[in-house]
Amino acid sequence: MAATGEDTNHETDKLEFSLDVPFPSSREAAIALRSLSPDREPRKGGISKQLSVSGRTLSVRWSADEARILRVSVNSFLDHLALVVETMDMFGPPVSQ
Repeated sequence: MAATGEDTNHETDKLEFSLDVPFPSSREAAIALRSLSPDREPRKGGISKQLSVSGRTLSVRWSADEARILRVSVNSFLDHLALVVETMDMFGPPVSQ
């Protein structure tokens, strides 16, 4: 897992955080993406989050007005990510269709 850290975008004065999560296959990365973003989240409380997949890497980018809001969102996401990874490990690699 690679995190680029918390940076401030000086043009907008927003805090930004990026996280790249490698998976064993592109199919598993796509499954994680679908599991972690089932519905569009309304913009709330000065934070936005974008999820994407490139190859076998799930990328998440946050932008927030306050450090506290950013921390809560990242922690919540990591809890959900851990559950998704544990579930995939328990049931084994996805079957090809």
